[in-house]
Amino acid sequence: MGLCKAHKPSDSYLSLTAEGEELRGQWDIALRDLEHAIGLDANGDGAITWGELRRKETEVSAYALARLKLGDCSLKPGALMVDEHTDGAYAVLPFVAHCGDALPRRIELEYSLFADLDPTHRGLLRASFGERTVTGVLGPDQPRLALDPDGRSRWEQFVDYGREGIWHIWIGFDHVLFLLSLLLPAVLLAQRFAPAFWDVFKVVTAFTVAHSITLALAALSVVTLPSRLVESAIAASVVLAALNNLWPVVQRARWLVAFTFGLIHGFGFASVLADLGLPQESLVVALLGFNLGVEAGQLVIVALFLPLAYAVRDTWFYRRVVLVGGSVAITLIAALWLVERAFDVKLY
Repeated sequence: MGLCKAHKPSDSYLSLTAEGEELRGQWDIALRDLEHAIGLDANGDGAITWGELRRKETEVSAYALARLKLGDCSLKPGALMVDEHTDGAYAVLPFVAHCGDALPRRIELEYSLFADLDPTHRGLLRASFGERTVTGVLGPDQPRLALDPDGRSRWEQFVDYGREGIWHIWIGFDHVLFLLSLLLPAVLLAQRFAPAFWDVFKVVTAFTVAHSITLALAALSVVTLPSRLVESAIAASVVLAALNNLWPVVQRARWLVAFTFGLIHGFGFASVLADLGLPQESLVVALLGFNLGVEAGQLVIVALFLPLAYAVRDTWFYRRVVLVGGSVAITLIAALWLVERAFDVKLY
């Protein structure tokens, strides 16, 4: 079991199911995150074997369950297993929550996994109460959630995933660098602000439409692609977009470049929702909220970049340092990502 090199942020997947007087749970936690927290790779060869994980089974269960509280219920771990997600191997921790003679109607969940190690970590929750499903996103900035069989409103779930979409684009550095690579020359292709604005508008709209299409297809399991292929292609798209600023091949039709590679980026965005395995009615809400959150995050980036870039576009600093120097830096960074992801090696 190798450690994943994908860009995907740290996530865990927590599923709860009400069965009579008990809550049965399954918690999928990335091996790479557990390695960072408690150390699993005993021989330091960069690969975590089943034997190494089994030797740490008691420690893994104790570490995880100490960071999850379900009201006054006591949590009993089951036998540790392993599963493959789109971004690598995960420890699968089954457990049972015993809550006394009767399952409370409302349970206060507290989640603090990796809170002291990674402020970007998120726990994606799916709780089933008969035919009702509750979803939510937990993390250091939102560690508590009330579980109620009546469910959370669609609006609450929509807001959760909208917030997650904004956060995902802001910490998805490969997506951000791809977008910036397309925006850098935009202010040089027009003499006035309005044409520059509309050029940026076409680029961002094309990128949005494209990744919305594949985000929906992948999250709904209509089309699936291997994570390694997707992540490698995303890195390659950043390299090509930055190189186009240094040796222009496509200038006026950059929106077409944004659309073409945006299709690949959509598969990257979809990995979080696809791995969660939400039921159809919840997935639509999560998909819409997450996608609109991504768009809101993009608009903030554009709103910060465009006026400032336009104001200094005629300076030597912008043309040489920002455009040329920035494109060179982006090319080198993305090339390292490409090699890491394509050949499953760690360069830095």
